[in-house]
Amino acid sequence: MTATNTRAEFLLPTDELRDDLPFYTKVLGMRLENIFPADDPSVASFSGHGLRLRIEKGADVAPGHLRILTDDPDGFAGGQRQLTAPNGTKIDIVPLTPAVVQPETAHEFAVRRLRDEAPWVIGRAGMHYRDLIPTRLGGSIIASHIRIPDGGPVPDMVHYHTVGFQLIFCYKGWVDVLYEDQGDMIRLHAGDCVTQPPGIRHRVVEASPEIEVIEIGVPAEHVTTIDHDFTLPNGTGDPTREWDGQRFVHHVKEGAVWQPFRLPGFTARDTGIAQGTKGVAGIQVVRMDGGESPAATHDADIHFTFVMDGTMTLSAKGQDDRDLQAGDAFVIPPGMETRYHACSDDLELLEVALRGDFATKLLG
Repeated sequence: MTATNTRAEFLLPTDELRDDLPFYTKVLGMRLENIFPADDPSVASFSGHGLRLRIEKGADVAPGHLRILTDDPDGFAGGQRQLTAPNGTKIDIVPLTPAVVQPETAHEFAVRRLRDEAPWVIGRAGMHYRDLIPTRLGGSIIASHIRIPDGGPVPDMVHYHTVGFQLIFCYKGWVDVLYEDQGDMIRLHAGDCVTQPPGIRHRVVEASPEIEVIEIGVPAEHVTTIDHDFTLPNGTGDPTREWDGQRFVHHVKEGAVWQPFRLPGFTARDTGIAQGTKGVAGIQVVRMDGGESPAATHDADIHFTFVMDGTMTLSAKGQDDRDLQAGDAFVIPPGMETRYHACSDDLELLEVALRGDFATKLLG
C-alpha cells in the first residue's frame, strides 16, 4: 500500500523549549510548524533545509548532531561553522558541494600481482573490485580492477563524482555508458577509454559477460552523488564543454596512431587525455617495438602501470627483480631508477601518470 501525506521527524530533547525557539527559527532559519500546549509549550515541530524536527521537553533521547549543507556557508548563521543549540544539539555548517582535497602523495615502489590472489570485494551496483594499489599512496590515488562476471544490464543510477581526475579503461569485453552532453550511448570496447571529468553525470547501462575495466580515481577517497533528477541521454549537448577545466575524452583503440614511446624499444598510442585535462594526467598504451630499453627515471608525482598482456621483468634499483604478467600492476616513485626488460613480443601496458607532462631521463 502506498502511503500518502506522510512525513518523518527527528525527536530531540530540551529542558526549556522557550530557549530553543529563537535559535531554531532565527539562527538556523527553520520554520515553526506547530507548538503545544498553548499555555505552557513543551513540544514544537520545525521544518527547513530538508529536515523536520520535533523538540520535546524531557524527551529521553540524545540531543543529536545535525549537518546543514549550504552553498553559502559564510552567509549562513553569521558565518559560524559549528554551533550548539540551547537544547544541546550540535550543528555543523558545511559546503553543499564537497571540495576535492588532494592528499600529499606518499611515494613508494609497489608491485601488485594477480597470482598473489588479491581479494575481490563487492562494490557499487554489484560490481567486483580488486585494489591495485593497497596503500593508495597516502590517499592520493585509487586504482581498481573491476569486473562484472555475468554481464547484462547494470543496476546503476545517474551519478557523478567529486574528483580531481578519473579514468575508465575497458580491459576486456565491452560496456555501454551514457554521459552528460555526449549524445547517445557510447560503447567502450577492449582498449578504449574515457575520462570522467569532475561532476559529469553518467550511468553504466549494460556490459558483456566477463567485462573487466581499470578505473583510476584521484584522490582515493571521493564522493559519489546520485542525481535523481537528471535523465540520460540529455540530447546532443556540447562535446567541447569543460568541467573544472577538463573535457570529456573518448579514446578509441581502432584507428589510433602509434608513435615512439618515451622509452626506446617501445611504441605507444597516446589517448589525448593529457591535452583534454590540460596536463593533469597522461594515459598511454604501450607495446614492444624491438630491442632493449635502457634504465630511466621520471619526475611524475604518480606513475602507475598495469600489465594488460604478455610478460616482462621490472628491475628497480635497490629492489629484487619482479617477473610480471597480465593482471599485474606496479607503481614507480619519482627519481627511482628502473628498467623494463625480458619483455615478450605481446607485451602491452597501460601507463597512467599525474601529471601528464612529466619528464623522463634515460640513463644508458
